Amino acid sequence: MKFPDSFLDEIRARLPVSTVVSRRVPLKRAGREWKGLSPFNQEKTPSFTVNDQKGFYHCFSSGKHGDIFGFVMDTEGLSFPEAVERLAGEAGLPLPKPDPQYERAAKERLGLYDALEAASAYFEEQLSSREGREALAYAERRGLSPATLKEFRIGFAPNAKEALKATLIKRGFSEAQLIETGLLIKPDDGRSPYDRFRHRLTIPIVNARGRIIAFGARALDAATEPKYLNSPETKLFDKGSTVFNFARARGAAFEHGELVVVEGYMDVIALHQAGFHHVVATLGTAFTERQMDQLWLLAPEPIVCFDGDRAGEAAAARAIDRMLPVLREGHSFRFSFLPQGSDPDDLVRNEGAGALARCLAEARPLIDILWQRECAGHNLDTPERRAALEERLEQLLATIANARVREHYRRDIKSRLFALWRDIGKRSGGPAKPSPPPSAGKSGARPLPSAHGFAITIILALAHHPSLLDHFAEEVAHLDIRQKQLAELLGFLTEAIFQDLGITREHLAELMRESRHAKLFDTLDRSSAFKRIAFLQPETAAAEVEEHFAELIYRWTTLKSLDKEVQDQALDLADLSEADFEHFSELQRQVANAGLRHAADDAGDRDSAKRFQETIARLKGENIGGQRGRRPDRRADQR
Repeated sequence: MKFPDSFLDEIRARLPVSTVVSRRVPLKRAGREWKGLSPFNQEKTPSFTVNDQKGFYHCFSSGKHGDIFGFVMDTEGLSFPEAVERLAGEAGLPLPKPDPQYERAAKERLGLYDALEAASAYFEEQLSSREGREALAYAERRGLSPATLKEFRIGFAPNAKEALKATLIKRGFSEAQLIETGLLIKPDDGRSPYDRFRHRLTIPIVNARGRIIAFGARALDAATEPKYLNSPETKLFDKGSTVFNFARARGAAFEHGELVVVEGYMDVIALHQAGFHHVVATLGTAFTERQMDQLWLLAPEPIVCFDGDRAGEAAAARAIDRMLPVLREGHSFRFSFLPQGSDPDDLVRNEGAGALARCLAEARPLIDILWQRECAGHNLDTPERRAALEERLEQLLATIANARVREHYRRDIKSRLFALWRDIGKRSGGPAKPSPPPSAGKSGARPLPSAHGFAITIILALAHHPSLLDHFAEEVAHLDIRQKQLAELLGFLTEAIFQDLGITREHLAELMRESRHAKLFDTLDRSSAFKRIAFLQPETAAAEVEEHFAELIYRWTTLKSLDKEVQDQALDLADLSEADFEHFSELQRQVANAGLRHAADDAGDRDSAKRFQETIARLKGENIGGQRGRRPDRRADQR
């Protein structure tokens, strides 16, 4: 029903926002506003504000914002019409009369609701009959108590084609109504309609207002297929928009701040009986966008609980692909997998409610399950296979419609890939050798031991050109930097870049100077021994930076050895003087040149060595004065 704007404005005028909010949130006056703790997140410092003059509330911790209707919807899981109806009653305003067409449709639906209610009462009666003893015995074997049977209105459909039909027609319902509700099946060959549910345990499915809209029914004969049968879709029942037990679980979900989603309604009933009242199910259908919106009305991150078997893992895999496109700020899902071979009902009956509570407490975020799914069963021992993993992940992240969520997923995935490449390098005894750049020539050299000068140059390159990590994450992850201070600085640097994909060199430098690595970074960044390297300058073209960085990485992995004096240095790099750095730079140059000559002798290719020598000259700052329009060091000018 569409409500006139004037009617909604009248409700707002009669009910200040603070009046509605204060029923759930203790508020304190703060100037013209009210403040309180967020009802959406646990916090110690109030970030939730209410402004009666402007007619809205705002929660800084969750980003939620709205008027009185939005607040009731956000905190009680009501739909907009339900919220309007609730607040209109509190304001003492009668609901406006619907238009004639709407009224006719409402009366028609009311007749269908009545027919379903009558059917439910009939099924309940039959559960207590002599013929229903088998169904009752099945329910008892499932551990359902008389109180649970009554609360969920579980019943029994007799094994007869027209038992329900005859009873409800006698009570004044038409055959057409019973067909429209899905209670009767109308054959295409012109035969008389007959009962849909026969020889089954019946379970009413209710909407958000608690009205019966359909039935689920469990076969009592093991040979009957399907084992579980739902009503067909009707004017009242849209399977893809319905969440089983939504109305009953709503209050408990808000009280716990948590919602649990299981695979079937029998699991819901068993868990409710065990004390888990905040549990719902999706009727065995795949997750739809409409269902996810329903679940998010009750909790921002519902826990989806899957059976501990391959079917459960497969169901989780399917669910992920449907969830990714609709994720939004503050709204996602967590996943809980039960022990192998268990479903929620079995686990609670065999091991008690505590066993399930522990599983739920260990629920993992969606991105963990996505990462596990894409990595599991894939051998990543070659560059091509690792590239395939990156491609699969990139395609999946591209399906996330929300740009902000997509960006944060990309940051997280890049960080995980970086850690994975690093671990693969360690397990394989060191980094895989990258392909040599065109100017590198041939070399029979083995991997280079850790070198301070190389490491410093790599760190400064990333600091001045953070986008390098987009293309060289795997190579950087494989670096084995043995000098602890440099290794920790590189770790901080890469993490900062992954946390902000578009980070600028200025912001990155600011972060490092606010960290415990400030002294070391500042010393490295202002040292004349390294600031002369042309490709470290911010104005150098990206393609040129990448070319030189590739050469630098190649040098790291192909030079045979370093002078022992360099390998064994255990200096506090943050305390090196300018003269120390000049000496260190010269030492690195001499060792690198010696290594190049040795590699060239092995390869018998002095032309290649010469070209590589020119590359080293560029990297070390030799003979490059005035090249590529170096920008003056502004910090030096300021000093």
